[in-house]
Amino acid sequence: MSRIGKSPVPIASGVDVKVAGQGVTVKGPKGTLERTFHERVTVVVEDGEARVQPNDEDRQTRALHGLSRALLANMVEGVSQGFSKELSIVGVGYRATLKGEKDLELLVGFSHPIDIAAPDGITFEVPDQTRIIVSGIDKELVGQVAANIRKVRPPEPYKGKGIRYVDEHVRRKAGKAGVAR
Repeated sequence: MSRIGKSPVPIASGVDVKVAGQGVTVKGPKGTLERTFHERVTVVVEDGEARVQPNDEDRQTRALHGLSRALLANMVEGVSQGFSKELSIVGVGYRATLKGEKDLELLVGFSHPIDIAAPDGITFEVPDQTRIIVSGIDKELVGQVAANIRKVRPPEPYKGKGIRYVDEHVRRKAGKAGVAR
């Protein structure tokens, strides 16, 4: 049995978890999330906590047990506190601005600006021209949108220019050696 799967998910105050068959709906102060879990696991809500129970003991079920518990915990945390990822832009003339209310415009060394539309449930903040904060209640979606922004201009190893996560370390390489004559 999975060590992660065994531990219960505490349900914070103000969060409501409803189970209907394999579908789970979590409502909280920040919004509502829904997910359908695999039929090999069962979600049970009792005494202010949610548990994920495996239906049998084969290898795939043991793997799904821990995964399902982690997904449920992320749903509860997302609707109560939310998630955010912070990106940093490094490079001369590289900058980000909010375009309209929701969309992001990146100027990162191309001949044209790159526009990124915010999906439903995601908000962008640009505290200054070289920082972007992606926030929302769905951890998976926040991470994917941040990865898509980083993919526009990933950091390069020679000068370190590009878009990176704030806590990311970019390994630098030495440039070309001088030509001896």
